Amino acid sequence: MEWENQTILVEFFLKGLSGYPRLELLFSVLILIMYVVILLGNGTLILISILDSHLHTPMYFFLGNLSFLDICYTTTSIPSTLVSFLSERKTISFSGCAVQMFLGLAMGTTECVLLGMMAFDRYVAICNPLRYPVIMSKDSFVPMAAGSWIIGVINSAVQTVFVVRLPFCRNNVINHFSCEILAVMKLACADISGNEFIMLVATTLFTLMPLLLIVISYSLIISSILKIPTSEGRSKAFSTCSAHLTVVIIFYGTILFMYMKPKSKETLNSDDLDATDKLISMFYGVMTPMMNPIIYSLRNKDVKEAMKHLFNGRLFSK
Repeated sequence: MEWENQTILVEFFLKGLSGYPRLELLFSVLILIMYVVILLGNGTLILISILDSHLHTPMYFFLGNLSFLDICYTTTSIPSTLVSFLSERKTISFSGCAVQMFLGLAMGTTECVLLGMMAFDRYVAICNPLRYPVIMSKDSFVPMAAGSWIIGVINSAVQTVFVVRLPFCRNNVINHFSCEILAVMKLACADISGNEFIMLVATTLFTLMPLLLIVISYSLIISSILKIPTSEGRSKAFSTCSAHLTVVIIFYGTILFMYMKPKSKETLNSDDLDATDKLISMFYGVMTPMMNPIIYSLRNKDVKEAMKHLFNGRLFSK
């Protein structure tokens, strides 16, 4: 009995590194170690931003949100990826794939917008320090953070709904480690130009617009820093935003490479995803969340001091 060209899929097969069992074992160990570092590092940043009263500022409120985002983002994909690597069964249900797509895209979009908000916070702190308490009051920075989450959820819900409504044919092999939205779209046996247009609009609004805000903010910040007469003052001013700038470069460098590079029709319909794309995807999904707390702890004196107090037990004694 022949299969029909179009059918209702109930599960997907995650190809990942199938056929390379040694690589799967190696990557599963590396990813597990990185995941533990992500949980410990970002969890520590959240803890100290709550317990240390000196860190009850807009900057560290945003940083706490960023750390929570990184934990949520990696938790949506890493456990299932590890199970896929270590087990013979490498399938995921259609509904499970939809949930994974939604959560992953929601966290990624939220992080883009949140990084833009953090850049604006640094701009106000350095370029308008006297007005900083007024502009970045609690009535301002809490809605800014909440708005980032709401934008991420709405954008992800819209895009995920349009993808799951696509007709899928017998090919249910996702050539990726997880249910990444572009990889799932390739399996549709229908015209996906409408989905690509929606993704282009969303990318422009929620990825490129925050990036534009970051570029403008840091252009003004650098211009303001260069006007500071003493080298010590310039160094101190730059140190307050260098960690955020480093995170932005790593985050946007990988995400723009993944989503904005031109794709030919042949590439889009190909069953084989470049090994480079897979490695970049893994870097974006694991390395960036792991690096964030390391960067902020190494380049920020307030965080270093709070960590010393935490490990010495002083924060709990307050």
